[in-house]
Amino acid sequence: MDPATLIGLVLAFGALLAMITLENSSVTSILLPAPMILVFGATIAVGLAGGTIRDFTSAFKAVPGAFLGKTTPPQAVIDQVVGLAETARSSGLLALDQESETVTDPFLRGALQNIADGTDGDELRMLLEDEIATTARSNRNAAKFFTSLGGYAPTVGIIGTVVSLTHVLENLDTPSTLGPMIAAAFVATLWGLLSANFIWLPLGSRLRRLADLEVDRMTLVMEGALAVQAGSQPRLLGERLLAMVPAELLPKSAARGKDGTTDAADLAQTKTKGKGKGKAKDLPKAA
Repeated sequence: MDPATLIGLVLAFGALLAMITLENSSVTSILLPAPMILVFGATIAVGLAGGTIRDFTSAFKAVPGAFLGKTTPPQAVIDQVVGLAETARSSGLLALDQESETVTDPFLRGALQNIADGTDGDELRMLLEDEIATTARSNRNAAKFFTSLGGYAPTVGIIGTVVSLTHVLENLDTPSTLGPMIAAAFVATLWGLLSANFIWLPLGSRLRRLADLEVDRMTLVMEGALAVQAGSQPRLLGERLLAMVPAELLPKSAARGKDGTTDAADLAQTKTKGKGKGKAKDLPKAA
């Protein structure tokens, strides 16, 4: 679990609470039901109106993943693929069919089964690329939905403020109530800006980042599987896959040296030795 989203939102709302406290104000001054109902209700409603029911349901189903989503470290993917390459070189490509039975990631499992079935390399690449593109499009739809809510919310808040100010103008004959009424009117704008920048836009950015990481993982798996099918030497395969990963995403033990070389392939091969043939390390699928 990567707690970045949870930590960020807690700190953001904590900073807001600190400001309210330092201003000697009260949290209840902004917790007004009417503007909150308008801002949250109307924002979600117009978001629904701008898409489909399926977009709406899939977006909110993705919310737990934004907080609890797990990502597979690139080094773990490389270790697994290098182990599969060793199995293929020692036992043949047909052994990958047995390996696929121990793999929980459906993308990798499908690739191994196609390799064992003798699927042409070019056709397999097209199949895997299409699956990556479909997965990316599906994952990014949720991010796009929440990003659109972040665009609607401030405008909806302004609408709420205008409605409230209209009510204020109807009561100019009671000056004693104008101050509280005007203050309450701007609460709608506050919640529009607050919900957009503290909730909707961060959720959209988080889901988009997770979608990008999943695409990177699947691309790494695809290139590794195709190299295994082509009979690539495990050490060279490990070095090639490492070259596809930014250095900051790799453990220090796999960092490239000053001469541009890397010992990560040796690390990957060391991890896979002693586990027995046909027992490649399994990985959790990224959420």
